[in-house]
Amino acid sequence: MVNIPVNKPPNQRQLRVGEEIRHVLAGIFMRGECYDPDVLNASITVSEVRISPDLKNATAYFMPLGGLNREIVLKGLIRNAPILRKLVSDRMKLRYAPRISFRLDNSFDEAERIEKLLKKPEVARDLEGK
Repeated sequence: MVNIPVNKPPNQRQLRVGEEIRHVLAGIFMRGECYDPDVLNASITVSEVRISPDLKNATAYFMPLGGLNREIVLKGLIRNAPILRKLVSDRMKLRYAPRISFRLDNSFDEAERIEKLLKKPEVARDLEGK
């Protein structure tokens, strides 16, 4: 039986390929190359792309500008994932075109929640006491 580490950090190649995919996707969205109205009418920020060790699967974390119409944009991206995969593979030199899945990036919401917690009077009082 082989033990495979569950939370192994990404290697340098995964980080580099993920960043390149993020850059290519951002360019595609900026230039409006995806003609689905749900995607075309949204200003989309791709914050991170995580790729599997075999470079065959990628997860792109995104957020529409201002968080507006999140679910509509997500459905549009899922619907257009094969087209976006083709557009990405045309611009990158990889042996396999990775399958791209899309997820909403909730890190912005989490940062806002933490900021609100830190501004609460009881928390601020505890932080000043140290």
